[in-house]
Amino acid sequence: MRAFFLAALCLPCMAFSEEASPTRELVGTLGSRSALLVLHSVPRSDGSWRVTGEYLLLPTLQRRFLEGERSPQLGVTALKEGATAILFGHDATGELRGTWRSGAFKGTRYGPGGQERERFEFSEQFPSMQGYSAAVRCRADDARYSSSLSYTVEHGNIRAFDWRSRVQPGGHSCRLAGLEQQPFEAGLRLAAGRCSVTLREVGDVVKIAAENCSQQCGSQAYLEPVLVERRGGCRLLRPEAR
Repeated sequence: MRAFFLAALCLPCMAFSEEASPTRELVGTLGSRSALLVLHSVPRSDGSWRVTGEYLLLPTLQRRFLEGERSPQLGVTALKEGATAILFGHDATGELRGTWRSGAFKGTRYGPGGQERERFEFSEQFPSMQGYSAAVRCRADDARYSSSLSYTVEHGNIRAFDWRSRVQPGGHSCRLAGLEQQPFEAGLRLAAGRCSVTLREVGDVVKIAAENCSQQCGSQAYLEPVLVERRGGCRLLRPEAR
């Protein structure tokens, strides 16, 4: 994936928030499995929202696409689930039904025949990483893209950080180093100008993603999000539809 979730009394400010920040990232569980959920909301004239998105089951990176709607008052949300980005004309693999309000999406996942499968619970609030400590040096590659990552964190303080990538066949590269740590409650963040890197806990892994860092890259280079495992290994965040 290149440079890829609020009560009736507060409805007016909810609508403004949804329009200002239409894409939300949530972390949580689907049954017993940790998952990352990304939802995009588009307001409708009647006050409801059209919602699309996807979730990733970790650590397998199984991917499912979502499409549906959210009601204006209570946040009742129903999202059809499928294995392809275009759900119309394809068999559904399930449906998520629940309420999405006050920064939390909770409910039940149903199978394609309507049978109850498992409970889910997601939150827009990611865990604090003020107690996080790690010394990581790892590499992740595929046929055309390679990424190397090195960082040291002591109790939430980033002591060193170096992230590089290279894209073949042109050999264009990126390098992020010398960024300064910024205050951030839902994880750890580094920045230099508009370029920023965010570290967030997602289940048993740490997701590292860059944003607005194209000036640090060659014309055909980029930085793919990386998952860092507890043992220090890393892999590219490239979900698979299964």
